[in-house]
Amino acid sequence: MTRHLFKLVWNRKRTNALIILEIFFSFLVVFLVSTLGIFVWDNYRRPLGFSYQNVWRISVDAKRSSDDDPTGLAEQVKVFARLLGEVRKLGPVESAAGALVSPYDQGGMGGNWQIDGKQVKMELDIVDESFADVLGLRLVAGRWFQPSDNALTSDPVVIDQDLARTVYGERNPIGQQFGKPSEGERPDRVVGVVSDFRKSGELAPQSNFMFRFMRLDPPSPPLARYILIKVRPGTPAAFEEELTRLLQGVAPEWSFGIKPLTQVRASTFRLLLAPLVAGSVVAFFLLLMVGLGLIGVLWQNLIQRTRELGLRRAAGASRTAVHKQVFFEQVILTSLGVLLAAVLVAQLPILNLIAFIPPAVYLGGFVVSMTAIYLLATVCALYPSAMAARVQPAEALRYE
Repeated sequence: MTRHLFKLVWNRKRTNALIILEIFFSFLVVFLVSTLGIFVWDNYRRPLGFSYQNVWRISVDAKRSSDDDPTGLAEQVKVFARLLGEVRKLGPVESAAGALVSPYDQGGMGGNWQIDGKQVKMELDIVDESFADVLGLRLVAGRWFQPSDNALTSDPVVIDQDLARTVYGERNPIGQQFGKPSEGERPDRVVGVVSDFRKSGELAPQSNFMFRFMRLDPPSPPLARYILIKVRPGTPAAFEEELTRLLQGVAPEWSFGIKPLTQVRASTFRLLLAPLVAGSVVAFFLLLMVGLGLIGVLWQNLIQRTRELGLRRAAGASRTAVHKQVFFEQVILTSLGVLLAAVLVAQLPILNLIAFIPPAVYLGGFVVSMTAIYLLATVCALYPSAMAARVQPAEALRYE
């Protein structure tokens, strides 16, 4: 029976090739959207590593011309330190910290480091001793930065667990030198490890992360671009005006922008989810068009094969047999289209073309796509196959 069905499919190879191509491209679109959806969901359910509730972000524009000007930088650092001190005195403020990069920033600092003979990709931020308190970071080993770190002859760094596993494996990273310093630079030394930290937010993939200590005495470039403050629960939005007046009073020539991290988070979600939503809409309408096209093609095939199906009925084939024949022909065409697409998409995890997506996500996207395509093909084949089963033997005799 199966061999006969394949022979029938081959005999109408030109018409069937178009159906297979439709299924092939539909599968690719559904695979792309479903894989991205599973990838985002997999990221969302992972721990974030910090708390954004009741945290406000103050962006600071010091109108600086260059971080290479030591005199100008020293003056700006003094102003920045005074800003932090004044903000911490405000009643609604529980804690305040300086940082070069803010949570939910889609940009930032990062790159590849050569550490112990390994190429390690990581992101980093330069923060002060209050950063962990503001964002509620969870320390799992060692300690966080403290003011006395200004006097160290090495540069203290805190790394997250992902980076600790990548660089040190099962070894204890506390006290270890982090990489090899360039000539004339102080060595980096690990003083603490925090839980996995995802600076870009819940929808972004997990990555290696390192914190450097922000030296304010003596100053070290670059100057912090943000002040993060943790406000008391229930702090009204009107506090923003008081905060703005204070900031402008301390640094009248600087510019400031104030936003709760919840608003920054919402903007990031909209930015990252917009392509996924758009892709889902495109995939839905594409599947709708493919479904209508499959029904049309199958209906046309049915009309052209009325004589053939009538002769089968006249030869003794039952309605069920004719129904199964037409239905399983569509299943074979669908399987060929899915097989071609599977050969293509299998190259992604095998060749590691998109390194940040794990193989399990590809597998989930493939299963979802295959289920959707087979369900679509089944629905499209039901009515034409049912109509084929109703062809009477007499119709074959008077069909031209």
